[in-house]
Formats: sequence, C-alpha cells, structure tokens
Amino acid sequence: MAGRESEPQATVSGLTRPDGRGSSALEREVGAALADGGVLARAMPAFEPRPGQRRMAAAAARVLDGGGVLLAEAGTGTGKTLAYLVPAILSGRRVLVSTGTRNLQDQIFYKDLPALGEALGVEVRATYMKGRGNFLCRHRFEAARSEAQASLLPSPDRRWLEPLAEWAEQTETGDRAEVEDLPDDLPLWTDIAASSENCIGTDCPAYQECFVTTMRQRAAESDVVIVNHHLLCADAAVRQGAYGEVIPACDVAIIDEAHQLEDVATQYFGVSVSARRFDELDRDVHRLVTGETATLEIEEKAEREVFALLDRARDGARLLFGALAPAAAASGERRRMTSETLAPAAEMGRRLGSCLEELGSALAGLARGSPNADLTSLARRAGELRAQLAFLLAASDTAFVYFLERRSRALFLRAAPIDVSDIVRELLLDRMRAAILTSATLTVDASFAYVRGRLGIGEATELRVPSEFDYAEQAVLYLPRDMPAPGRPGFGAAVARQVAGLLRVTRGRAFVLFTSYATLREVQVRLEPDLPYPILVQGSAPRTVLLREFRATPHAVLLATSSFWQGVDVAGEALSCVVIDKIPFAPPGDPLTAARLERIAEDGGNPFADYQVPLAILTLLQGLGRLLRHRTDRGVLALLDPRLHTRGYGYRFLEALPPAPVTQDLAEVDHFFNGAAAKGRSVERDPGGPA
Repeated sequence: MAGRESEPQATVSGLTRPDGRGSSALEREVGAALADGGVLARAMPAFEPRPGQRRMAAAAARVLDGGGVLLAEAGTGTGKTLAYLVPAILSGRRVLVSTGTRNLQDQIFYKDLPALGEALGVEVRATYMKGRGNFLCRHRFEAARSEAQASLLPSPDRRWLEPLAEWAEQTETGDRAEVEDLPDDLPLWTDIAASSENCIGTDCPAYQECFVTTMRQRAAESDVVIVNHHLLCADAAVRQGAYGEVIPACDVAIIDEAHQLEDVATQYFGVSVSARRFDELDRDVHRLVTGETATLEIEEKAEREVFALLDRARDGARLLFGALAPAAAASGERRRMTSETLAPAAEMGRRLGSCLEELGSALAGLARGSPNADLTSLARRAGELRAQLAFLLAASDTAFVYFLERRSRALFLRAAPIDVSDIVRELLLDRMRAAILTSATLTVDASFAYVRGRLGIGEATELRVPSEFDYAEQAVLYLPRDMPAPGRPGFGAAVARQVAGLLRVTRGRAFVLFTSYATLREVQVRLEPDLPYPILVQGSAPRTVLLREFRATPHAVLLATSSFWQGVDVAGEALSCVVIDKIPFAPPGDPLTAARLERIAEDGGNPFADYQVPLAILTLLQGLGRLLRHRTDRGVLALLDPRLHTRGYGYRFLEALPPAPVTQDLAEVDHFFNGAAAKGRSVERDPGGPA
C-alpha cells in the first residue's frame, strides 16, 4: 500500500546545539547509554535503540542542565518514558515526574526505574505518591472501630472493619490499593481516609505514625518522586493551607501525558459545594461530642447551642439545594448559572452563611478550651464551607464559570476557572528550574501554539519526534463518505451498519468509541441481535474490569465513550480495530466550553478555529492512538464522520491523521487483513478530498 505522504522528520526549535557539538557531560553520558551497543542495549534484552528516543533524550539532558522548559511531542513507539528517565536519573537532581494515569505511574515505579537503575549501575531512590484519600487515617480509624463496638456503623461498613483492622496492623504504606476487592464506593473508607478536609495536622496524636507523613518523608529523601496530575494539581491548590502539602520541593518537573493537564487543573482549582458536605460536618461533630463513642465532654448549654446550629445548617443546606434542584440538568450534565439565576437562592444562602459563621465561632471557642485538635479542624471546615458557599452564590468572579451538576443523585454547585494558563504557570511551571512537558499529542497544524496558550507557557524549547511505527504497513485508515451528517436522521443506523461491516472483517477485536451515550445505546441495540462476537459496554462494569475482560475474551468488542479514548493500552491482536463515530467536538452548550468560547471571542479570536478544532484534533488523535502500541501491531482505524470531506475545517483533521493509507472501500480493509494480495494493492489519499 502507498502511504498518503512521507513521514515527517523530527523538528526542533529553540535548541542551541541540535547537532550535538559542544554538548554537556550529561548529554554525552545520556547519548552513550542509549547508543547502539550502549549499556542499556547490553543490559536490557528488550531495549531497542531508536533515533527519536535519542533526540528527545538529548533535548531533555540540555534542559535539565541549562534550565528552562522543553515541549516534546513524541509519537507512539518513540519510547519517550526512557527518553526522559535516563537523563533524569543521570542528572543527579531530585526530579518530580507527573503522569496522567495510574497505569503509567505503575509502569515507571515498578518496571522502568528498577530496570534502568540496574542497567545504569545507579541506585535510584524513588517514591510513588498518591492523593491523601488513598491512605488510611489511623486517628479516624480508631473512632470508626469504637463506633463498630457501639453498633453505630452500617452493616456493609461493619463487614469490612475486621479485614481492614488486620490489614492496618501489618501495612507499611496504608495504601488502600493493598486491600483486595475493597469497593470503590465504600462509605466507611470516606470516613477513615486521610483526606486534607479531615486532617488535624501536627496536632494529631497519630501524626508521627501517619502514613501520609511517612510517604512525605520518603519522598523528601528520594531522587525521583512519581505523582499523577490529580495529586500535582490538588497539592498546588492547597499548598497555602496548613495541612494540604504532600509533595516535597523539587526544582525539576517532568509532566508526561501533558495534554491532560488543563482539564485536571480546571477541576482542582475550582470550587464545589453539595448538601453532602453539610451532612458530613453534622455527623463528625456528633461523633465527637455526643453518643456512646464521644471523645469530648462539653457543657450542656454549649452542646445545645452547637447542635441547634448544626440542625439549622443541615436543614438550610437541604432547603437551598432543594430550591436549586429544578434548575439542574439531567445526571451527568451541567447547567450554567449566573448571579441572576442564583438570585432566588441568595437569601437562603445568606442565612445559611450566617449560621455557618456562628457554628464556626462556637466550635473555635470550644477548641480554645480543649486539648482536642479535632475541634479546630471542624471549625475550619465550617469556615471553608461558609466562604465557598458565599463565593458560589455571588457568581461574580468573571474568571470563573458557575454551574449546577448532578452526579449519582447528588447535586453540586460548582465554579471552574475559565482559563488556567496563569494558574499553571505561576503555581507549577514558574516554581521549577527546569520543566519537560511531553505527550504523543501536543501539536495542532504542526505547531505548539495551542498548548502553549492553554498552559501559559512562554519561552520554551520545542521538539517534535514522529512515531517510530510504520503506518504504511501496520494500519489502514477507513474514511467512508456515504454517511449522513451527525445529528441527521439515520446517523446512528449508518454507524451501526459500518461497525458491523468492519467487525466482520476484523472478527471483532475492536474498540468502538463514541462521543455520546445516545449513539452508543442505539448502535448497541442494533448490533446485539446479529453480532457473533461478545460485546462489552461501558457502564456495565468498572473500567478496569472491562479492560481485563476485553483482553481475556477472544474477538471481544468494546463500546465506550470518553474515558476509553486515552490512557488505555491493549497491545497485540486483541485490539485490531478502532472505530470513532464522529469528530469529538466539545459540546458548545457545556457551561465551561461555552465560557471559554465567549472569552476567546471577547479577546478577538475565532472560538471555533482557535479552540474547538484544536481540542477536537488532540482528542481524536488520542482515540486513534489506542490501536498501535507495538511495532508488531496491525489494524484498521475508522472515522465515520463525513464532515472530514464536506466542511472547510475537515482538511485540518485530515492533515493531522496518522500517516496510514486511506480508503473509502471496505473491500480494501478486508484485503489489508485477509487478502493474499493485500500488500500489493494501492490505497491512496482520496483525490476528491481537501488538499
């Protein structure tokens, strides 16, 4: 098959020594380690010297030596993880590595670092860090055990208490991941986790034995600290607080899967309040001062005052969220709110805020006369709730968008920053002497301009390294034209027909990725009666379970939406086809998307061309990137959206697609998989498409 075009060569800008002349000692050491016949090739049987990997490693070494920011787009198969880990290890500096997924954290900590340390002959001290909510709080666990003895815990929680008690006596980390089959939604864990909201810091009687304290101490003594973006942003968001900081100071950061950073930062630098937080505050105060498990004795008058305020706060929160509920959208969707739409709830909010202020003062007064540090934590929580509720109901900060969101039958009032570029730059990047941001998808139209703008990156070295995969031999792109436009009658039925045809060719073994649950359900209903292959559907089981079943089930087909578009790795023949129903444009009606489009328009930009198209291109490439994960993988990539050919913006997507041969003919796909003459057939770029 003939490819659409020759594969681009690596491009570099901002590097002062692209030819290697005058290179530093670190750069020379890194080059020798990655060379043909170098120490890695000799010590690691599976190591493959790769030109792109060496280019990226050299660029990383120069930034680690001289400081600054490196933006490195490294196509799949480059081996980018080793390309930054080797110079990081050899630099002798403490390096913070942040990943987009736990899977990559696991790979780096359990596989890559031990292998590299042994091969390089270097002792690598590393710490794997997770968010506080993953760790047991010894102090709160003792309270839960007391409640269990008093029969106050619900039966599902009591059933887990004994296994957790046995584990707590033995564990060295306190990480819940060690407890096999512990339910993700176990209420007990929320009560006993070492979350920052419940933490009383150095006043805790179990502070020295605290698992979070121990993790922080290990990290402070490590050469490589491995976190994920969620912890990175959560830690930065609460760094000014007394009990939030977990990650030790590092002056070098490597941010892998950097295309996810904006979304994660938006989540953690926002504000959220729900009625559930009021219920939890009420419950924790009652546990402390009344009942069979109470650990604090206070005067009867003070007790009555506190409980009266708690009752008012809890009831006021229920009234407030009950009043907001009619304005909320369906579960999983968000409804934008403004100061005008929140005005009917303003008076209720003011009364609730006054109640919280009184409650916080009452709890703080009790804390001043008591050695019990939990009272101080409860007073702080009441104050935070009051301040956050006032901020949300005012809806007056133009840097934020405000919205209601319903999740699992709970209603949340939230605010999210419209633009996180200043936040990322000031709280993350500017704190670092050197920073490397990398991903397989960072450029749009061969430029880093989009990601630079979204993440607030100023001066930086830029490096683009193409994929090491041979797309002309390993893949075919199927772009059918005989499809109705998305949103038109018959689109779902046409998707189902195309998917059925592709699956007959590939004998299942496919991810079918959708941009909406509605189309997924329609296609599922149409496929199930006649498809001879097992169908797995997102939502029917946890994501990890579905992936395990997919890998273990011959000819399986997975129907999924956004959470399977990235961070999923299935190598080999188990995944031989990735189908995407349509271009993944962010819905313009979503409050955050709408606010960002408005902001770009206000600044004189083109919201569609400057935001929606680049974001959709990067999302699409992440989805298509699920197919080829190894040099021996082969398969078909299918995008069923006719707008690639019928809309003016289609050429930007066509130019961004992997350099595989393109066809509109399902018979060509069949020849690629099953025809003896497939290798000799020519599949060219469609001459009728945009140049």
